[in-house]
Amino acid sequence: MYINTVILGAGAAGMMCAAHAGGDCLVIDHAKSPGEKIRISGGGRSNFTNLDVTPENYLSQNPHFCKSALARYTQWDFISLVDQYGIAWHEKTLGQLFCDGSAKQIVAMLVEELTKAGAQLWLLTSLETVQYEDGHYQLTLLREGKPHKVRCKNLVLATGGKSIPKMGATGLAYDIARQFDLPLIDTRPGLVPFTFPEGRFATLAGTALPARLSNARTSFDEALLFTHRGLSGPAVLQLSSYWHEGEDISVNLIPQTDLFTLLRDQRQSQGRRALTNEIARHLPSRLVEFLAAEFSITGRLADQSDAALQDLCNALQHWPLTPGGSEGYRTAEVTLGGIDTDALSSKTMQAKSQPGLFAIGEAVDVTGWLGGYNFQWAWASGHAAGRAIAATTCPPQPL
Repeated sequence: MYINTVILGAGAAGMMCAAHAGGDCLVIDHAKSPGEKIRISGGGRSNFTNLDVTPENYLSQNPHFCKSALARYTQWDFISLVDQYGIAWHEKTLGQLFCDGSAKQIVAMLVEELTKAGAQLWLLTSLETVQYEDGHYQLTLLREGKPHKVRCKNLVLATGGKSIPKMGATGLAYDIARQFDLPLIDTRPGLVPFTFPEGRFATLAGTALPARLSNARTSFDEALLFTHRGLSGPAVLQLSSYWHEGEDISVNLIPQTDLFTLLRDQRQSQGRRALTNEIARHLPSRLVEFLAAEFSITGRLADQSDAALQDLCNALQHWPLTPGGSEGYRTAEVTLGGIDTDALSSKTMQAKSQPGLFAIGEAVDVTGWLGGYNFQWAWASGHAAGRAIAATTCPPQPL
């Protein structure tokens, strides 16, 4: 069987690529359904993009690489596509867009788009071998237990990273990249909860509050959630992408407040109040009980000197913690690192040294923040590769 383009992976990037690559295209995936990560994302409502997408929302060894694709297929382009299909959506917070209904609507939209483009979709299909001979890729596919030989001009790596292996994630894209001598950036879990020694925050499990989490590189002001295993919530997930094993983090439990001045003023007017009662005006009661033991918080406001109040404020607003690790790929929403962008064209996503080999989406060393940014990279990179492929097989189309 000969076909112009084979796309490995029926996820966000792969299906978007197929929708733009022209009709002579085959998308394969070992899962029984397409777009499984889309389906489970956003609590089943898919945080499909963000209103405020900039290159600064992405991590990469080359921070400029993502600019071209993101500029040529923006969040507004994807929103327009969603609107064309009559899919209702809403902004939840910080520009994050979700379906009013189900994430399955986004999956169905993408399947219809690739079908309209003339692409084929083979599910429950795995790649057994791949070789490059005489300017073409020779693939052995296993479908429904039967081998299929496929020859193609273009091969697109859209299999994602290692995150959430129970969804079928593997390192296939990296294996193929190595086979064709494309360099890799070391991978690690991103957007993932921190773990601490067992029982460290067990009494606080389920407690959530707005906080600022920081390290030497950056900080995020979002929700913090204590769990049986450690720390989670948007602030933690965001910071985890900038964290390395063994590093400290700093937790500000009462951000955007001049806590020292507030407590000093209250000492004058409410000096008889217990210090823990005053802190409970700003923090959940269970957390106050925990902190009272953690930092030996006792006595009345009137009993506290300026130095003692300052020490308390430092403890609450610069709480140093050292995570024991992270939850790993098991719960990580993304994989940091991947195929080195220096090996790819930022315009076409094609390998510079290997004709017809493309890499898109999470397989590439471009990782977005929490909040729809990774899906937008999938749409943009898939679009870039698809249009580049179409340009070599079809008459030029307006961008």
